[in-house]
Amino acid sequence: MIPFSVLDLSPITEGSDARTSFHNSLDLAQSAERWGFQRYWLAEHHGMPGIASAATAVLLGYIAGGTSTIRVGAGGIMLPNHSPLVIAEQFGTLESLYPGRIDLGLGRAPGSDHAAARAMRRNLASNADEFPQDVVELMDYFAGSTRRSVQAVPGAGLEVPIWILGSSLFGAQLAAHLGLPYAFASHFAPTMMMQAIDFYRSNFRPSAQLGKPHVMLGYNVFAADTDAEGQLLASSMQQAFVNLHSGRASRLQPPVAGYLEQIGPTGRAMLEQVLSCSAIGAPDTVQRQMQEFIARTGADELMITSQIYDHAARLRSYQITAQVHRALSEPSDSADRPHRA
Repeated sequence: MIPFSVLDLSPITEGSDARTSFHNSLDLAQSAERWGFQRYWLAEHHGMPGIASAATAVLLGYIAGGTSTIRVGAGGIMLPNHSPLVIAEQFGTLESLYPGRIDLGLGRAPGSDHAAARAMRRNLASNADEFPQDVVELMDYFAGSTRRSVQAVPGAGLEVPIWILGSSLFGAQLAAHLGLPYAFASHFAPTMMMQAIDFYRSNFRPSAQLGKPHVMLGYNVFAADTDAEGQLLASSMQQAFVNLHSGRASRLQPPVAGYLEQIGPTGRAMLEQVLSCSAIGAPDTVQRQMQEFIARTGADELMITSQIYDHAARLRSYQITAQVHRALSEPSDSADRPHRA
């Protein structure tokens, strides 16, 4: 069975704060390590009241320091917001502190609105159009290339795996051209998923980092002991998407029973589209939905995200997901039902 990994947005829930979110994220990472997940990633977002992982490299140091074996990384760093040299130094520092455990996923979106992007960069002359050149520059810093007049210290000579993130053909093209692993944001932007996967695999060029294509797909899981409870847990994420698309970004809200019936057909259609790559329900339901998704996409790895309001319920969702992974890894005659804790 393919590896399962964790994508954490370090959610700030209604009535809570960032400090609590950070402690919850460490607890999740430590639990994910015990349950056998391959890697734990945080995403860079800015100006979002419900997401605490803005200072991504800083928070990754906290997570890596509190774990021992699970890979820790960014999914991703929004490179147009930063100097490639600074990112090389930050992740060179992390790799020096936690050798062999650090990943660096790179995205070309700002991870914010225009006002936040301007506040971060001041000068918007450096933008997403320069993303391919910035990726190559960053790779040069890790390689210690003589093409660069400045050395990344620490960073030069360290092997930090670089991933390209995307939700369109652009990222697939770049990842294929550079011979890098590719992570597609199907957990919230699934429209071009199959086209991007096909293009990436068909056009992949082997590189020093990677000999054959590797596709990791984002996937939402809201797992619980019953289907009804899973559907209830999913309503917090559903509210977050509706609020964001309505220009009312908020902290992660408590679940609401019957939420889909309250928002009307337009909202339901939007959620059905953006959250189509999801498994929601009891263990058997989640196992069937995940198995079908893996078979349909041929994914090499799944990056699981579970934006659930209650921390204990979020841990339980990941625990069930780990049980599903074990069940799917067993011979087919004994993989009919995931183990229950």
